[in-house]
Amino acid sequence: MLSELKTLTKLFVDETRCPVLDPRRGKTKTGYLWAIARDERPFGGTAPPGVVFCYADGRGSKHASVFLTGFSGTLQVDSYTGYNTLTKPSRNSGLVKLAYCWAHARRKLKEVHDRDASPIAKEGLKRIAKFYKIEEAIRGQSAKQRKSARQEQTKPLMEDFEIWLKTQRSRISTKLRLGEKLSYIAKYMDGLKLFLGDGTVEIDSNIIERAIRPIALNRKNALFAGHDEGGRT
Repeated sequence: MLSELKTLTKLFVDETRCPVLDPRRGKTKTGYLWAIARDERPFGGTAPPGVVFCYADGRGSKHASVFLTGFSGTLQVDSYTGYNTLTKPSRNSGLVKLAYCWAHARRKLKEVHDRDASPIAKEGLKRIAKFYKIEEAIRGQSAKQRKSARQEQTKPLMEDFEIWLKTQRSRISTKLRLGEKLSYIAKYMDGLKLFLGDGTVEIDSNIIERAIRPIALNRKNALFAGHDEGGRT
């Protein structure tokens, strides 16, 4: 299944904790389950949705490199820096572009708005909501139709958002909570805009978030894996 998924040019990737017994230390250590998924339903693709989980005893970039050997194309991810190694030109498997997640960017502003009732954060949330309203209207349309709608409707809104973001960042110290969140969005803006030019790319990585939810829920039922081999099993 993993080999088949890696023949595509668009995948989702995320990782989540998997506690594992470590008898020599008398407690658990942290393993990770890495989820690699495809889902073409939002743009009417024909490949069936699928997800593969890979176990590793850590979260380092070396694991992402191993699991995704042979893949080239666009990866929809969160902002974890462990995926950056896949974008290096020297990578043997070919070019990888990282599409970042607007749900994560939105969450940064929501945290500030809920805590501080910031009118600037509120304005940012309103602007992002307009992106999502367009996405809702074009869900299920072809990749070509989605790209066309995004170029016509979302791109001008995105350009306005970037001007607004630059203006607010020039006024707010990065030492403040809001300034920190705005800097986060600016740092990943290139990857956040990637969906505008590709109808097969989603606005966020919620598809993979849903795929790993059963693993997160299972942590409440199963305290740990017995050992690394148990994690792989």
